[in-house]
Amino acid sequence: MKLGVLVESEGETRVAIVPNSIPKLTKMGFEVLVESGSGNSAHHSDSQYEAKGATIATREQALECNLLVCIGAPDFSSLSEGQIVACVADPFRHPERIRQAMDGKVTLMSMDMIPRRLSRAQAMDVNSSQDNLAGYKAVLMGAAHVPKGIPMMTTSAGTVRPAKFVIMGSGVAGLQAIATAKRLGAIVYASDVRKSTAEQIESVGGRFIEVEGMDDFEDESGYAKPLTPEFIQKVNDTVCEVAADADVIVTTARIFGRPAPITVPASAVAEFRAGSVIVDMNADVGGNCELTSPGEVITTENGVTIVGTTNLPGQLASTASMLYSNNLTTFVGSLVKDGEIVIDPDDDILFGAPEGSDFFVAGMGGVLVCMNGEIHEKQTRLAGVVE
Repeated sequence: MKLGVLVESEGETRVAIVPNSIPKLTKMGFEVLVESGSGNSAHHSDSQYEAKGATIATREQALECNLLVCIGAPDFSSLSEGQIVACVADPFRHPERIRQAMDGKVTLMSMDMIPRRLSRAQAMDVNSSQDNLAGYKAVLMGAAHVPKGIPMMTTSAGTVRPAKFVIMGSGVAGLQAIATAKRLGAIVYASDVRKSTAEQIESVGGRFIEVEGMDDFEDESGYAKPLTPEFIQKVNDTVCEVAADADVIVTTARIFGRPAPITVPASAVAEFRAGSVIVDMNADVGGNCELTSPGEVITTENGVTIVGTTNLPGQLASTASMLYSNNLTTFVGSLVKDGEIVIDPDDDILFGAPEGSDFFVAGMGGVLVCMNGEIHEKQTRLAGVVE
């Protein structure tokens, strides 16, 4: 078995496999070919890979491996029939990637579709590992841009009051953002449409912003459900009222397979005070703030800074790569049986939990997007995407 690690596209600083994962993959029976320069942006040299047992290869040589691992989706037209690709394909937002994989008769596994509620899958959960880092980095970026100190300080020149942070959303990224802001010494308020998160918010030091009429808007897969326009407006109004005098607002609302919902309209930004900062964690999928400019940091006419940095985990390339590599190595290890890669039709991680089980989500499926160019019958949602 040969496993190829590819150089990522421009702008991606992470690498799919770090040197410390090479011995584990070798023990599984893989010969690991690493395209020269793959780890440079994550501070891993070719020599470090070689020292751990990998072979440094050209791109052409790496592309010949039967299993290719990466973060972003590769050019499927350069692959051969029957090859396996494990990456973050984001198939619901990029159906063209599914079509390309199908046209090339490639087996595509999308790491962002790990069924996170399966206990066995948690060590493979790329979304959680990367979102955790993104929430941490978002708070640090907010702290770097806000023109004041974060913790309370008592000095001979006077007392500095602690900064006020508002975290909009309390999934994996939001909870890490709350905990990080609290560790910096801020007073932290947080919201979520899932009422069940109130206890989690408070457990990491936040103060829950409750909206009148709130229910537990969570689907079977653990993600927030789409809301009615009326309730979205009600949530926005309540949370933005709390955020009006905040120093830093971090938006985290992300709905699986859909554009990011607007949680901070332009009208709310107009009421925020000069010097405040909005860090939009979902700039890459449209943004939660109506005024976000993806990939840029802008300042509004009333003095509000909006940080639209995309690929927040990539701002922590070394750590993010290490965690992604661990997730991916664990996942790949689950596919190897007797020295071969085996696609087990009973594997819930690949195909989704069977109907009737506690983890079944109709049409959700699992990691396997298509096998030799064919969409599995359990992936009904994906079949609808490419029609």
